[in-house]
Amino acid sequence: MRAIIVEDEVLAREELEYLITEHSQIGIVERFEDGLDVLKYLQEHEVDAIFLDINIPSLDGMLLANNISKFARKPFIIFTTAYKEHAAQAFELEAFDYILKPYDERRIAAMLHKLEAAYTRNEKPSDRRPAATPSKRINLLKNDNIIVTDSGEIYYAEAQEKVTQVYTKSGQYTMPMSISEFHAMLPQDQFYRSHRSFTVNLKQIHEIVPWFNNTYLLRLRDCDKEIPVSRSKVKEFRQLMHL
Repeated sequence: MRAIIVEDEVLAREELEYLITEHSQIGIVERFEDGLDVLKYLQEHEVDAIFLDINIPSLDGMLLANNISKFARKPFIIFTTAYKEHAAQAFELEAFDYILKPYDERRIAAMLHKLEAAYTRNEKPSDRRPAATPSKRINLLKNDNIIVTDSGEIYYAEAQEKVTQVYTKSGQYTMPMSISEFHAMLPQDQFYRSHRSFTVNLKQIHEIVPWFNNTYLLRLRDCDKEIPVSRSKVKEFRQLMHL
């Protein structure tokens, strides 16, 4: 996933780039201080996301976003600003998110998770670039801490209302996103969406137990939870597991 940062304050730009690099697989391909320079660049280059400060020289962020919204292939726009009053206008322009300064690392990490998931979900095989490969390193959130976790340590994830609960050997974590968004971040050859409310690590399955209506329950290593395989997933699961 390719992105540019548009920010005329050097320290803010460097901090944002550090957070993006630390908490995502997004590549920053260019950095700009001036809105007109961005328009010129976008005439010859495609990007997937723009981290856009509102108060920039020549052409402010709102006007720039308005121009970008008319593109045939629209990049995700994430506004960054110290002011709250532009939020309504930002979302009228269908901005992906609106981040306030000073930056909150936990807030940035959650936004980046959602952004990568949205990009992976929207990218089509016919697009000029292949879809992003989900990272094997997952940043999980617990209280105010960000726990960098190898995806192999995740046993399963369960949807609960508007969040996703993630279970590892070391504990439970709450991710502020849907289970579809979280599943898209995971290595697809390792994790299986067995049910609309569950995704499971195939390598952690210890036992497959027949259940009613020819479905299954999955028992995992070192874990008491039994994960259901829904009726709509049974045929696919049998093929996957060579049953």
